[in-house]
Amino acid sequence: MIETAGLSRAQLRRLLRQARRALGPAQQRDAAQRLYQQLAHNPVFRRARHVALYLPNDGEIDPGPLLREAQRRGKATYLPILNAWPRTKMVFQRVRPGEPLRPNRFGIPEPKAAPRKQRRVWALDLVLMPLVGFDDAGGRLGMGGGFYDRSLAYLNRRKAWRKPLLLGLAHECQKVGHLQQANWDVPLAGTVSDRTWYLAGVNAAAPRNSPR
Repeated sequence: MIETAGLSRAQLRRLLRQARRALGPAQQRDAAQRLYQQLAHNPVFRRARHVALYLPNDGEIDPGPLLREAQRRGKATYLPILNAWPRTKMVFQRVRPGEPLRPNRFGIPEPKAAPRKQRRVWALDLVLMPLVGFDDAGGRLGMGGGFYDRSLAYLNRRKAWRKPLLLGLAHECQKVGHLQQANWDVPLAGTVSDRTWYLAGVNAAAPRNSPR
């Protein structure tokens, strides 16, 4: 676990990206399968009808097995897509098995924009989010673009935590001791790694072998 003392967010982001990119293809496949085992039979995943996931990039842990399982169970699944304008906006669009994808401006595959297939983020049940680093208090370090924080900013204005439930997905090597959060950062309900769950004490159901 990397200690954050004395490191800027940029320095920490660089170290953690290097750590996840250092994982070989076999390690990535094993991590994706272990992540699937952590989540696939948990009530949080089982009960959600509208689930947003992502396609991995830059060494991120792969939720592909979970995406396929959600679709097999008849859940509505969504991927983030970036607006052409304004370029800082991200929306969630439904994706079906076999649907063609194309790379966005960061090279990440996404479906062709179709507003009628898009769903408001507050109408999703579960958002499984990529991250660069995390702590066990709900802190998340992203890539620095702020797309998720802007999309979910309304949650910071709510007095009670409501939909969607936010869970980060990560390799265990991305865990840090503490992340200093800015006032615009949206906290997670917890993070699920390829090893275990880290819950932040907000409305999330942990598996029986969870540490909390």
